Amino acid sequence: MNDKTKSTKFRTVAFTVAVLFVFSLFIADLFRIQIANADEATTVERVALKQTDTTIKAARGEILDCNGKPLVTNKQINSVIFNGSYFPRTDEQEQRNEIIISLIHLLESYGTEWNNDIPLYFDQNGNVQFMADRDADIKYLKSKNVLYLNEYATAQNCFDELKTKFKLEQYSDSDALKVASVCYSLKKNAFATSNPYTFADNVSVELASKIKENSGFYAGVEIQVTTEREYLNGTLAPHIIGTIGPLNAEEYNKRTEEYNTAVKNENLTTEEKKNLKLRAYAMDDTIGKFGLESAMEQYLRGTNGVESTITDSSGSKTTEITTEPVQGDTVILTIDSDLQLAVQEALANFIAQYKDKASLPAVGSAVVMDVNTGAVLACATYPSYDLTTYYDNYSALSADKSSPLWNRALQSTYEPGSTFKAAIALAGLEEGVITKDTRITCNRIYTYFQDTQFKCLHAHGAITVAEALNQSCNIFFYETGRQLGIEKMNDYCTRLGLGQKTGVEINESKGVLASIEYREAHGGTWYPGDTVQAAIGQSDNLFTPIQLCNYVATIANGGTRYKAHFVKSVKTADYSQTIIDSTPVVLNETGISQSSINIVKDGMMRLGGRLSAFKGLPVSVAAKTGTAESKAKVSGKIESGLNGFMISFAPADNPQIAVSVAIENLNSGSATAMLVADIYKAYFGTASEIDAIDSQNTALN
Repeated sequence: MNDKTKSTKFRTVAFTVAVLFVFSLFIADLFRIQIANADEATTVERVALKQTDTTIKAARGEILDCNGKPLVTNKQINSVIFNGSYFPRTDEQEQRNEIIISLIHLLESYGTEWNNDIPLYFDQNGNVQFMADRDADIKYLKSKNVLYLNEYATAQNCFDELKTKFKLEQYSDSDALKVASVCYSLKKNAFATSNPYTFADNVSVELASKIKENSGFYAGVEIQVTTEREYLNGTLAPHIIGTIGPLNAEEYNKRTEEYNTAVKNENLTTEEKKNLKLRAYAMDDTIGKFGLESAMEQYLRGTNGVESTITDSSGSKTTEITTEPVQGDTVILTIDSDLQLAVQEALANFIAQYKDKASLPAVGSAVVMDVNTGAVLACATYPSYDLTTYYDNYSALSADKSSPLWNRALQSTYEPGSTFKAAIALAGLEEGVITKDTRITCNRIYTYFQDTQFKCLHAHGAITVAEALNQSCNIFFYETGRQLGIEKMNDYCTRLGLGQKTGVEINESKGVLASIEYREAHGGTWYPGDTVQAAIGQSDNLFTPIQLCNYVATIANGGTRYKAHFVKSVKTADYSQTIIDSTPVVLNETGISQSSINIVKDGMMRLGGRLSAFKGLPVSVAAKTGTAESKAKVSGKIESGLNGFMISFAPADNPQIAVSVAIENLNSGSATAMLVADIYKAYFGTASEIDAIDSQNTALN
């Protein structure tokens, strides 16, 4: 045997030995796993095969007044939830039906409502009918997403198909519709392991215990401690605070589209995308519907948590919270709840004196504002309503001819009458058309136009601007306005914020500043007489009460127009971070000289000083009244009335707050002085108490 043959044989033997050695190690390891460590192997084998995540809804943020007093909070309730990880699947429909009908009968025995959202009902004759005003839901019920029926399908067609689709033939028609309504809602709300369904929102502890006791039968039915909105006083500023309600289809689609757009941002981190997903809306979510509940939705809405259910190979399931929910931010308002209630009471009591004295019922609003920040301290509308019964009483409220749901302070626009004269006085002084000492003679008739006569209520004689404001002389301002011209008048009115939104967080009307452009845009013609009419707050001028308050606050503070606001600050639920601070926002400086402003203040102080309603106040008041005609159709015929206004600030020599009131169908603006006096009493009468409280507690900024 040569050397080459020996070498080949040696390599073959060596390779064989190596293979046998490795194989023996493998066998030994296999023996260790399967026999020696059999228990450990079983544990390894049971490592999670499936993980499903379920959303834990976060609590909504609270709303506090400017002193930290809770206005809107959350109370804990027991909700009945279907957990998709344990609830019977769609291929186990009969078992689903048994659980659902048993739950329905159980809740009915306790007189407790469950979430019935299907747009079908049985009439008195036992015939199934479509519900009124549910067109969108009826269309969805017939759609391919649910029943796949033609648009002309009847209510009976839908019911018959529901019984077939959800295997309900064995049930009575009454029970079949009840079960079908739940199955319909499960479909509509995209019920899945990751998206639980709320069967009932608020059940008693006793009822919750009954369900828990029968957890073996009620597979996937859980009692979850959730939260429900609680209004500490539902009558306090309901038009401002607003309320929440279930998402409608339009809101859900809009929010989903916003989420889909946001999550496509390639610059987002994994954590940011996760956070976006946890804040995304489900179909059965609630959302702010109006007021600050809607305007501050992005802050009040919390970040949902995650509950993970792990299923191992043996079918055993374990559940744990993997991401804790985070409560929404706390929104702190500029509203002083004590002052707000006092203003609401004063407004209601004042209107009650005039409510039944004319064919047009008296209604109105009042606004109180910090002149140095634009913070709204109180904002009341009358008649009003209670947020705690808003949905229960909605039909009656919406049908009420006095329109209690309408926010008159922010959305009603009025001819301002003589309250407008302060702006014209400032414009005339700044443009040199008049001076402090200029006298214009008033003989009741303005004779500049030969074809048209404009009048004043009294013959004031030769009168200065300050006294013209005090006496509200039309002739003085007709002439001042004529010499200024509409463009210059509007320049100053715009600087003062008239005909513009004030910037508050919730819906407000813009109003109208009379102009040639506005008249022509609406198909009319502007005549020279319109300019003098506009100068006394008539013509096309239309302003909101909050706009009038911001306007007089701008005069009071010396010419700085602040953004009006209801939100003082926003903080995280634990107060560790400030999201929005309380820094006032300046919209513009008017550029009006202090000398002109002081002359106008002098005129307003003269009026405030001679009104008997203000005599007993601890502070001096500067004011301007206004009266304007109004018309409305009552019982088929047009009725005429007068709207009364007052704009004011106090203390006159060192202004702190401004107050505007607008009362519809009142005989004059001067009559509102008693109401305004009551508001100042409420504010300055409690000032010492507030100072005492502030010295002991840290204010919420």
